[in-house]
Amino acid sequence: MEHSFANSYSAPFVGNYTPPDYDFDYVVINFTVLVKGRQYDRTGVFYLGDTEVWRTSTAEPTSYGIRWVWLKDMTPFLSLWKQPQTVIFDLENIVDDTYTGILNTTLTATFFKNPAAAVDGKGPADLIIPISERTGSAGQPSQFTYPDQNATNTVSFPRNANRAVFTVDVKGQGDEEFWWSNVPQSAVHTFDAEYGPYPGYSPFREVQVLIDGQLAGVDWPFPVIYTGGVVPQLHRPIVGIQAFDIKEHEIDITPWLPLLCDGNNHTFEIKVLGLDDDGVSSAKLSSTTDSEWYITGKIFVWLDDEGSVTTGVFGNPYNSDPSISFSQRVTQNATGANETLDYTLAVTRTLSVSSYVKTQNGEGTATWSQSLSYSNNGGVYAQGFDNINTFGIAGADAATGAGLGFSYSASYSYPLYCNSSAEYSPEGNLTLRADLNQSLIHEVRGDSVFPSGLEAFAAVNATDTAQFVGSRLETSKNGTAVYQRPADNSYSTGVGSSHQIFSFRGVTDEGDDGTPRSTELYFRDVSAYNDTVTGNYVVLVGKTVINGTYA
Repeated sequence: MEHSFANSYSAPFVGNYTPPDYDFDYVVINFTVLVKGRQYDRTGVFYLGDTEVWRTSTAEPTSYGIRWVWLKDMTPFLSLWKQPQTVIFDLENIVDDTYTGILNTTLTATFFKNPAAAVDGKGPADLIIPISERTGSAGQPSQFTYPDQNATNTVSFPRNANRAVFTVDVKGQGDEEFWWSNVPQSAVHTFDAEYGPYPGYSPFREVQVLIDGQLAGVDWPFPVIYTGGVVPQLHRPIVGIQAFDIKEHEIDITPWLPLLCDGNNHTFEIKVLGLDDDGVSSAKLSSTTDSEWYITGKIFVWLDDEGSVTTGVFGNPYNSDPSISFSQRVTQNATGANETLDYTLAVTRTLSVSSYVKTQNGEGTATWSQSLSYSNNGGVYAQGFDNINTFGIAGADAATGAGLGFSYSASYSYPLYCNSSAEYSPEGNLTLRADLNQSLIHEVRGDSVFPSGLEAFAAVNATDTAQFVGSRLETSKNGTAVYQRPADNSYSTGVGSSHQIFSFRGVTDEGDDGTPRSTELYFRDVSAYNDTVTGNYVVLVGKTVINGTYA
């Protein structure tokens, strides 16, 4: 793809893909963008037919122009790349007298035979079933817009499946873009007199995956902050965590195979829920959220020989309602106007399902379990113009297939602190200020659908990756920024500083004392001030890298 996105709402790039005429088992895409002028951050979604394969967002440009490149391993979608496809890239942009940035993009794919390909038979899925709006044949993006649309598909499931994993991709827009700073639903009109209404349903979101109306798993989403988020100068040129590569959450549905492989059609649904509350001390899951969420899902399926039928005994899922602790307090100033809102919120949830599964080549117990916790001490002050959130999510997921030849586990933590303010002068000029600290810790072991990150090191023989049972990614980013614009929005100015540390490690088995052991494979410490990188320290497999070469 070589395409310029200008006024591109409802006008995605559409092309045809034909697989190369040689054997390949590895695919990497290169997405390059050049843009200058003034422009918002925009969402990009890449589809092969009805299946979303990547979701990204754009950086906000400078007047003199910026360029960025993103490489992504697309091997998990190998079964799609082996077949002719309609390529759809949706990147909605608007160009006018104020917002002048045209997004000039190039997307290429490289196909090759990987010398480090898996030798244990656990390759990419044989089949990928999209859970989407399924409008690819009309040359349109296939995402659901929730809650206006029900994110539901009824599908015919292959009877010879031996493993299945559901992945979900969501992105909040409008009143849901900063869901992590939304207020309790009872407080949305607390500051109407001065600030106006706040987005509601609390700063908690749960993405649910349901099979035939039963809860199969959940995703408590990572709070991605895009490059115009909170204060734009927080992200120049170091973008927010996951802003260029929005991760999908894996939910193993192998325990559901005795039900799914019965020859009947089955319904898959994705919901996003927040919380309703009584304004004092009680909260429960809501039935919806504000507008809006972009949603797709997909099912990665590994197959036995054609004609075989997977059977078993489906177990009863353990899905108790989440435990929710909530409190809230509003104070008034001397005139009786609402001045402050303070709230505390804590949520925990566990769920699991275990079934006996018999496939062509094995039989045993397949189990999926999740344990999650959430907390947020939040406040809104200065009659609605100042906002503070101290936020955290932690979770652990596990899939086991004793006798079925697979296992998977993931643990994750998403702490965030944000202190932001908005101020309008009597003339209508706007000043935004913010301090933002955010981290991501993610450890994965076993048979993940998506690359663990170790594949790149194995391909170049940088280290003996066979010693590792998993990988661990840790990154933290903090920044301070100010933004200003006049009432007529004719221009904007600002200044910001940011600092990010990134570490990627290969994980080995625990030592004798039970402590996990790991080896650092990549480390980077980068700082920026006012659009300029001021420090950049990189270590690759124990060696310092300067200007792309070992020191």
